[in-house]
Amino acid sequence: MTVILDRAENLTATATATWQRVCPVDELEVAWGEAALIAGRQVALFRTAPTEVFAVAQQDPATLANVMARGIIGSRGSRPTIASPLHKEVYDLETGECFTNPELRLEAFATRLVDGFIEVEL
Repeated sequence: MTVILDRAENLTATATATWQRVCPVDELEVAWGEAALIAGRQVALFRTAPTEVFAVAQQDPATLANVMARGIIGSRGSRPTIASPLHKEVYDLETGECFTNPELRLEAFATRLVDGFIEVEL
């Protein structure tokens, strides 16, 4: 069996981004990642505090594997980070910037809490 992986493309450049309701915030554990399929996109969600949630692409930019929800949450100074579970590249959860390899970037999405539910802008 052959599997061909493609890099995720930035879909927001060609379409208008909209807010997508995902789940109640209480369904996510603090300091733990979860994967979600939102409007056909694989997204990794991270609840870092009771009312703080980040969303990034589930696809690891270095390996193209859909594993980012299993990454290691941390920080660089005041910046929340996620380290890829495969090669440990470290990404800023807010911007997607890679601290360990400037050629890589993880797509990051805006999030908000509305009436106890997480919404992600895609």
